[in-house]
This record gives sequence, structure tokens and C-alpha cells, in this order.
Amino acid sequence: MELLDETIKKTVTECLVGLEKHFEGDVGFYYGPIDTWMIRPFRDFIEKMVASSTWEHKRLIFFLNTPGGSAEVSEKVVEIIRHHYDEVFFVVPDFALSAGTILCMSGNRIYMDYASSLGPIDPQVWNGKDWVPALGYIDKVEQLLEKAKGALTNAEFLILQNQDLAMLARYEQARDLTVTLLTKWLVNYKFQGWNTHETNPEKKGQVVTIGEKEERAEEIAKMLGNNKLWHSHGRMIGPSTLNGLRLQINDYSTDDILRPLVRSYNDLLTQYIVREKSNVFLHSREYF
Repeated sequence: MELLDETIKKTVTECLVGLEKHFEGDVGFYYGPIDTWMIRPFRDFIEKMVASSTWEHKRLIFFLNTPGGSAEVSEKVVEIIRHHYDEVFFVVPDFALSAGTILCMSGNRIYMDYASSLGPIDPQVWNGKDWVPALGYIDKVEQLLEKAKGALTNAEFLILQNQDLAMLARYEQARDLTVTLLTKWLVNYKFQGWNTHETNPEKKGQVVTIGEKEERAEEIAKMLGNNKLWHSHGRMIGPSTLNGLRLQINDYSTDDILRPLVRSYNDLLTQYIVREKSNVFLHSREYF
């Protein structure tokens, strides 16, 4: 088993080196939920990777596999990454849902293939026992309040009466935070190179203003957070749908050079993680 593990580690590292040469930057990998306990290990992970970097570009290629977690922690992760790197390319070979999707919006590029998924940005809030999707609660209360203009059943009245107003306020704050973060990050990073209009026939060739970038970013944020559009917090949204929202995805599905590099690295590493029954896993050239 020890020989097998060493072979896997050697092969994974060779794949990582190939990816670093392709992108001309540092490659890092994260597998697991996005929660507060990850902040300090993640800080150390990034600092160690930066210290060993030999690339001229301050560019991070970040592989992300996550079911989601805290939007607030996503914000801190972005602050840590952006303290060290000018460019960040997110690679999502499998899925980065909820807070993972929020995190990806801070990238200059997002790489996916046809089988990859992001998700709705319904923020998850800790209720003391579990992470719960905030927008579902807000939507239900708003539905009951709207119905209260007519008549509520006794059961509906009791549900509405028993709501924790402090928690509802927290859910609303979480919703507003996600829109604020996405709008800021999309404008500052994802839309950084969007200088002239290319698809709008009425504006083609004209300079894109900051106001237009902010308007597009807020539109994308609200669509990704629209429960009525996605119906499920766990909905898996592929690159074609995301491009339809006018969120430019770098789709490597037909890239005969990049696709094998990504899959060789990610698939072998995730199989190893599953075999080891690891809930969280970080990997770089200096970190296994």
C-alpha cells in the first residue's frame, strides 16, 4: 500500500507540474466544505505555495471541489488569495456549489467542461445545528405575508407567528451579502478585461462603462440567487447555462491539450481522497 501511495503522489505531482507549465502559474487544489476552521490552514497553504513559486506571473490556478458553506468564509478566502496573487483562474472539474460558486465569481477566469457544475448562490446560514439555505426561509415567509393580505389558515398563522425574527434578519443579510460580493468581484476581476461591447449590436465597439459592468454583475448575482428560477438549492448548473446568463465561462470540453491535463490530475486525486475517506484535502507542489 505504501508503494501504491508513493506512486499516486508522484503521478499527481507530475500532472500538477504539467498544469503549471500550461497556465504559467501556481496550481493549488481544495476539496471540502467552506467553513471557518479552514481559514488558518488555508492561509498557511497559500503562503507556502507563494514562497516556493518560480513563476514570473503572480497567477494562481485554483482547483475547487466543494458542496459549499459560508459566504463570509468565501470572502476571507478571497482576501487571502488576492493578497498574494494578481490573477486567479478557478478550475471546476466536478462541482463548486453555493459558497463555492460565490468563491468562483472572484476569479479572472472560470474553467469548466460540459460535466462541470456551479450552483445557485442561496447562502447557507448556521442555525445552531445545521447549515440551512437562507432563501428558502425568506421565500416562504414572504409567501405567507402575501397570503396574509387575504386569509391564512390556522396552521399558516402559527408558522408565521413562530418565526424567529432575528434569524430571518440574518437570512436577509446573508442574501444581501452574496449579491454585494458577487457584484464587487465580477466588476473588479471577471469583467476586468471587458473593455468594449462585442455582442450588443447597438453598442458594438463602444467602451464599457463601470456602471454597465455593475449592472451586468448585479443582474448575474440576482439570477444566480433566484430560487424561483432554479427551484433547488442543490441544482447543478453547467457552462452552457452559465454562458446563457452572460457569465463568460472558459469551456475546455473540446480542448485536446487542457482537458486531459485537468482530468488526469483531478480524477486521480479525488479517487485518492475518496479512498482515504478525507473530508478536506489540500494539494500543491509543496503540500500533499
